[in-house]
Amino acid sequence: MRIGIVCYPTFGGSGVLATELGKALAQKNHQVHFITYQQPVRLNGFIPNIFYHEVQVPPYPLFDYPPYETALASTMVDVIRNNNLDLLHVHYAIPHASAAFVAKQILKKENKIIPVVTTLHGTDITLVGRDKMYAPVVAFSINQSDAITAVSQNLRDETYKTFKIEKEIEVIFNFVDVKRFTRKPIDAFRKVIAPNGERILLHASNFRKIKRVQDVVQVFYNVNKELPSKLLFVGDGPERQTAEELSRKLGVCDQVQFVGKQEQMEDILAIADLFLLPSEYESFGLAALEAMAAGVPVVSTNVGGLSEIIIPGVTGYMSNVKDIESMTNQALEILRNDDVLKAFKSRAADHAKKYDINNIVPVYERLYERFL
Repeated sequence: MRIGIVCYPTFGGSGVLATELGKALAQKNHQVHFITYQQPVRLNGFIPNIFYHEVQVPPYPLFDYPPYETALASTMVDVIRNNNLDLLHVHYAIPHASAAFVAKQILKKENKIIPVVTTLHGTDITLVGRDKMYAPVVAFSINQSDAITAVSQNLRDETYKTFKIEKEIEVIFNFVDVKRFTRKPIDAFRKVIAPNGERILLHASNFRKIKRVQDVVQVFYNVNKELPSKLLFVGDGPERQTAEELSRKLGVCDQVQFVGKQEQMEDILAIADLFLLPSEYESFGLAALEAMAAGVPVVSTNVGGLSEIIIPGVTGYMSNVKDIESMTNQALEILRNDDVLKAFKSRAADHAKKYDINNIVPVYERLYERFL
């Protein structure tokens, strides 16, 4: 198959999932064409069967805001024409689904039928998509897709609740390359972070308000009072300064490290003992799944799709949003005893295998084949 993948090229879950899906399809001898405004962060190095097409938006003095959606639709048309694509798979509804609809209408005039699969990832429905400035276009373009998928049951239900969707939304869970994350920790790396054998807690996100990074610091502060520990923050975003200021205020800044955006998460997760995810909402929780694949138990909030991947008391625990005390107690229960921690790590790694890339990618292939 010749498949076009349209996504955001950033560290967010939708871009990560789309890129990993494209790489997996290329390894199965499908020809994959990425269409986005810059090379996806997870698309590093030369990979046979993968092609990247940059969406360029020429600057004109007339435009206060460059018309990216128009440029994207035009680039889609160009790539489909010149590479004879069989199918277009767009990730994150805004603006990719609406741009795909425009491209499809242009090509229809040339008797070129291009099926469009739209995958919904979360905030494109639960946050941005609900804005009255976007909602009518989002609902229309989703309904115009030939197939609609969501990354969790929760997101599917939220989509039906938010929009009048006239088609079936199929749930295809996010996936993780388990083999990539099952590696031994680099002892030298761990000793740099925790020279005296401290427990290592970790949080990774885009540091938006919805991630509640201040709660990560509060939980760590409480844990650190009872158990020698270190905290690693991976990622960057608008709330990073909030987390830094709170760690200084609480006097734990020397035990907290901000390492910025990292591509090789498997190396960092390999040294972690616990993953903290106190978000207000997660449509699925890909970061939590990657942590479990690396054998790291998760303490999270019981929101969105997290309950579909975390088994309380087995792979970690869940609490209500803002319940710092509960999350602290759960973290301590996992971390205090070496044998307990080892058991949680083992169970987390075993559970993640259910979402292995080799189980999920064939589901997408079967979906594509229905339209060819």
